[in-house]
Order: sequence, then C-alpha cells, then structure tokens
Amino acid sequence: MHLVTRLGPLSATWIAQHFDYQPGSQFSDRQLKGPFACWVHRHGFTPSGEQACVLEDRVDYALPLGWLSQLAGGRLVRRRIERMFAYRHRVTQADLASHHRFHDRPSMKILISGSSGLVGSQLAAFLSTGGHRVLRLVRREPQADEIRWDPAAGELDAASLEDLDAVIHLAGENIAQRRWTSAQRQRIRDSRVASTHLLSQTLARLQRPPQTLINASAIGYYGNRGDQVLDEDAPAGNGFLADVCRQWEAATDPAQNAGVRVVKLRIGVVLTPSGGALKQMLLPFRTGCGGRVGSGKQFWSWISIDDLLGIVHHALMTEGLCGPVNAVAPHPVTNAEFTKTLGHVLHRPTLLPLPRFAARIALGQMADDLLLSSSRVVPQKLSDANYDFRHPTLERALSHLLGRT
Repeated sequence: MHLVTRLGPLSATWIAQHFDYQPGSQFSDRQLKGPFACWVHRHGFTPSGEQACVLEDRVDYALPLGWLSQLAGGRLVRRRIERMFAYRHRVTQADLASHHRFHDRPSMKILISGSSGLVGSQLAAFLSTGGHRVLRLVRREPQADEIRWDPAAGELDAASLEDLDAVIHLAGENIAQRRWTSAQRQRIRDSRVASTHLLSQTLARLQRPPQTLINASAIGYYGNRGDQVLDEDAPAGNGFLADVCRQWEAATDPAQNAGVRVVKLRIGVVLTPSGGALKQMLLPFRTGCGGRVGSGKQFWSWISIDDLLGIVHHALMTEGLCGPVNAVAPHPVTNAEFTKTLGHVLHRPTLLPLPRFAARIALGQMADDLLLSSSRVVPQKLSDANYDFRHPTLERALSHLLGRT
C-alpha cells in the first residue's frame, strides 16, 4: 500500500524547524510480533517545491496462511489499512495547518489537568507536536514534566506553577460512568467546583500568573431549552447539570480577578470512536439495533474530537477570546437527525427506538439530563473569532471519524 498527501503551503523547511525533522528523511518500522506474516512501514516528509512537501506512507505486508487468507479476507484487510492511513493523513494535514496558522507565535509552556482523559491525552499530544512544552497535573507521584496535586485535600504547590504561559483545566468525574445517586452527584460537583477553585486561587497568588486559563465547562449550563437557539449570552437553565456548570464557571473568578484571561469552554457532545457517547452507540448501530431516543426531537449539540482540540488551540492563540465560549459545531441536530445520519454513514437501518420510559428505567435522572434534554447551542464567539471548523456538519464528522471518506 502506498499513500501520498501533498501538504501545502507547509514547506519541508518549516516542518524541520518546528518538529526536529530533516527534509527527505524517512522512518521505518517492522512487525516484531503481531497478526501479519510480515509488516514493513516506511514514513516520511519529502520536499515538493519551496512552499510544499509531501507526506508519504508505504506499507508492505503479507497475511498469514498465504493465499488462503488473501483469498478469504485480503481485500477487506487492504481496505481497512488504506482507511486507517487515509485517516492519519487527514489528521496530520489538518494538525500541521493549525500549527502553521500561528507559526509566528513563540512556543508556550502549558499545564494540563485531566491529561490522561479522553480529550486531555489527545490534546497533550497535539500541543507537543506543535512544539509546545506540556506539563501534566496529576494526583499520583509525579514523574518528569508532571506536577502533583490533591484537589480533595486542597493541596497544590504554588511554586511549581510559576512561569507557565497557560493552564488548561479538564479534570472532572465522568458524569456518565454510573447512576446519579446522591453521593455520585456530590462527587461530580466537587470534582469540578472544588478543583477549579483550588487551581484558580493558586494561580491568582502567583508572582507571575499565566496569561490564560482555559477551563472546561459544558452545554449542560443551558439546561433543557427545546428548540431555542442558544449563544453565549443565553442565561443558565435549570437542573442538576446547569447548577454544576454555573458553580464550575464561577470558581474561575479568583484567576480572572487577578488579570488572567479566562476562557470557559462550554463543550457539547464530543464525538470520537475512542470513547464517550459515540463509542457506546457504535455496537448497537453496527448491528442494526440503533434508533432514536425518546421522541427524537431533542437537539444534540455536538463537536468532533479534532475540532475540540482545534478550538482549545485557537483559544490559546486568540487573545481577544475570553469568557464563555460554546465549543460546539455550527449545525446542531435533533436526536432523530443524529440517528439517521449515523445509520447512513454505517449503512445500517435505524428502526429500533429507545422509549423515554426505558431510558429513565436504565439511567435514572441521567437519562433526562444527557439523552432527553434539548440544547440547541451555536458557537457564536468562535464564528466571530474566525475559527475554521474542520467538520461543520455531522455527516462529514462521522464519515471522517469512522473512516468512511
């Protein structure tokens, strides 16, 4: 398999300067242990004129059992490999373009909490690839480029936070991990509000506080609002998640009062096959057992994982962006539209709905706030700040994420 993607206007010289990579050099890897009889992968960037370069991947492989496996599944394996590398090329091209857009900015020293989570792990890799130094805020014994804290005990060494350029706070209890008992609701609240308050107060006391604090929040701030279009000026709604988000965002006040630019990202449903809602939906939908939830009329405001990383990066680099920012795609859809689109991308029927009462029996209050609630949220501030969405429509996002393009 041989795949070539032209990267322009990204010159090989620019890539070499920012990513410690020599133009024309190649890396290769071989399978030591795995499902193939052999596997040799060559990867590299090659100059293509003065203002462009070529990303090239060449894979030579052989299936076990020779012609038998080739006859039984050779075409399927080749198609999956081609889709995987096409996906990698699209992501690499878009990531490099994002970093190149701000090529005149100096590299930053950035602290991330929640760096082992679904979003944080990919964000740390994305920022590191862009030449930034990433530090991680962890609860265990710290290693290199890690800082320990204990939000529950109120422990965070202020001296270790000096000379940071930015802090990205993503840590918080997974809201969909278990049913919302009274104890679980308290854990959800404390893991967000108490940790944010500790971090914000500590940053405010520094001699040299960071310029920027990006604090995760959620579109749960708006509550259940039907088909009302909600931009960042819309007031908070009612309910458990709305109350948590309101307190969560208010906990950043000490840092903001100390002159730190605070961005409160109200994040929608994050789409990635690696976790979250989409991962949970894939099995039933791939087996033809998917369908709308409840009436299907409730709006789901979503964002692809790639765009969420891009939004965080854009917020880091855009000094005029502050306060609440809706981290959602520009085209929210109803649950029925989401269901139909996912089925279309997967080429599967979507005829088995999940009734409202069944969702409530299975999930309790969580069903009302996460599945049946309607929030038609739009990214007005991102549009005003000229953020260019990679995946503005749901079909485009799902096709990319599921390797169907």
